[in-house]
Amino acid sequence: MARSERALPVRMRRVAVIILRERVREALVTLAEAGTLDLAGPLGSGDGPALETLRRLESRRAAAARPSPALARRAPDIQRLERAGARDVLAGEVELDRRRSSSVSHGSFALFVGWVPAPELGRLAERLRPLGGELLELPSPRGQMPPTLLAPSAAATPFRPLLDTYGAVPYEDLDPTAFVTLTYCLMFGMMFGDVGDGILVVLAALALRRTRRPRLARLRKAWPMIAAPGAAAVVFGALYGEFFGPTRLLPTLWLAPLDSPTDLLAAAIAIGGGLLVAGHLLGIVNRWREGGVALAMTAVSGVPGLSLLAGGALAGLGVLDHIGVLRAVGLGLVAAAVILLAVGLRQEAGGGGAGLGEVAVGLFDAVMRTFSNVFSFSRLAAFGLTHAALAKVVLDAAGGLTGTVGGDLGAVAVFAVGGAAAFALEALVAAVQALRLEYYELFSRLFTLEGRPFRPWSLPLTSIEEA
Repeated sequence: MARSERALPVRMRRVAVIILRERVREALVTLAEAGTLDLAGPLGSGDGPALETLRRLESRRAAAARPSPALARRAPDIQRLERAGARDVLAGEVELDRRRSSSVSHGSFALFVGWVPAPELGRLAERLRPLGGELLELPSPRGQMPPTLLAPSAAATPFRPLLDTYGAVPYEDLDPTAFVTLTYCLMFGMMFGDVGDGILVVLAALALRRTRRPRLARLRKAWPMIAAPGAAAVVFGALYGEFFGPTRLLPTLWLAPLDSPTDLLAAAIAIGGGLLVAGHLLGIVNRWREGGVALAMTAVSGVPGLSLLAGGALAGLGVLDHIGVLRAVGLGLVAAAVILLAVGLRQEAGGGGAGLGEVAVGLFDAVMRTFSNVFSFSRLAAFGLTHAALAKVVLDAAGGLTGTVGGDLGAVAVFAVGGAAAFALEALVAAVQALRLEYYELFSRLFTLEGRPFRPWSLPLTSIEEA
């Protein structure tokens, strides 16, 4: 796959599967095994012998866990499945009946329509050919967005939950996984900057990677999503000179949060502005791909938003440093942004007095929200200060007990318990706040549409004997 293709969701093809009606079950089993066709059309209720039998079994086992649907390769004997209590296979037959009802029948043929990733088109056709099935490529309907499947990547996949919990990436947009990963780690590290605490987070991630406990095994693949922010915390901890708090065990490479809170606040706002600029640049590309030049030039998340940010920054610098040229250029960029936004809002609002009022409200909201988003990043400094302050409180409390054997033991206990409590609290707060900034401040630049995730028809296969 070319590097340019990795930056986009996998290209989809709309296809029709044509199969003889008597071979529909075999075709659906083949498609379930392939797991590459997202079937379209409304699903039926699955009414039939399999559903009735499954309901009878469920009524007898009210406390049993829900079955995990599995497909038998050959059509099973429903009565035999009932006697064996094979609820998983019965549930699979119900799902198959629901899929079968979504087909379109014409004479002796049945037709299924769906979406297939372009790289899988040839392989799926080869699977269907022995059954006498054909795979025909169809034109994409106007106005219908294909489902989104992000390109698989060993480096990116562990961080995809950061996107999945927000929603599906629109099909035409860039894959933002790399941007989200870098920005999340940066923000977490700045709020949780401490070499000692960061090392503990990394060690916890490595322990998760090696765990064999059943309850944690399913989370094992997420270990990089924990280790990377921990590593960022180590980096910022080195910059702050903090090792389990301001212990003075490390030199300060940049600034100490408790000694330079104003500088930390200015850095947080500057970093936030830079992240918003990067978000707008990606947003411009996305708006261009979604609606062409006109949308990119008039959307809040496009060129006008970037112009507002740049203009506000230049005008502010011009005022602070008494440089008239910067102030004039900045105000010019802000004015250009307002005009472009007004054009876009006017097209959406229509004419009349109500339309003008909607444009005015939209302009006020866009301008205020853009600049308030910049100052939202002040929480990077606020929680960085809180982390350092809590660590100092624990250190001072432990230090006040030293001097005797009993006091020294108490100091160790206070340092361990207080440090653990502060670690747990601050790690949770930093993780949540970084996610909040990601979703509300940055994702609003990246996305204006909601995509639909690629959900292929796929079930595990089994044999009647195994069932």
